[in-house]
Amino acid sequence: MTRKERFQFCINYFEEHFPIAETELEYKNPYQLLVAVILSAQCTDKRVNLTTPAIFQKYPSAKELSEASFEELFPYIKSISYPNNKTKHLIGMAQMLINNFGGEVPMTVEELMKLPGVGRKTANVITSVVDKQPNMAVDTHVFRVAARIGLTVNAKTPLATEKQLIAFIPKELIHKAHHWLILHGRYICVARNPKCGECGLKPACKYYNTVIKKKIAEKTKL
Repeated sequence: MTRKERFQFCINYFEEHFPIAETELEYKNPYQLLVAVILSAQCTDKRVNLTTPAIFQKYPSAKELSEASFEELFPYIKSISYPNNKTKHLIGMAQMLINNFGGEVPMTVEELMKLPGVGRKTANVITSVVDKQPNMAVDTHVFRVAARIGLTVNAKTPLATEKQLIAFIPKELIHKAHHWLILHGRYICVARNPKCGECGLKPACKYYNTVIKKKIAEKTKL
């Protein structure tokens, strides 16, 4: 199977079985999504979703959040990973939204990356989810799944992974493919013991057809 054929197989599979693929973070507007994504770094979406309702009630917009002190905001975030940094980032992000962007979340990767706590991955998430821009956010799930399947080859960094993926995925599907790969990595192609028996991508997966099949053959011989 060529690399192009591998991509097409995966796209066909996901389009048939998961035509609707969305973030599992709960939000109602771009401001809320930005807060949630900043909090989600190295933290589960489930934990973030338990935390954000109280934050959004207390700080319904960037204006209220920009006026918060560290001592006021920290108790809402203390159950999240790296609460000290994230508390500072959220307040700084809100202040910059007010001072530089009229209180609105900008919709370009370059502008978003100027905000405290926002790197390329977060900026790609915001623009792809809110505006369906053809941007591929690469987290640990996307990085792992793309390499295992063979969608990426010798991609050593998230940026290299991003560039290889968007080179093969149709532009209009990139925003959806981001969620396909994340969710597949979260529930099927998990890090330690991938659930290959449940995976519909086996015919196209390099990992399955090299590593797993070899293990199965060795067990059969024994």
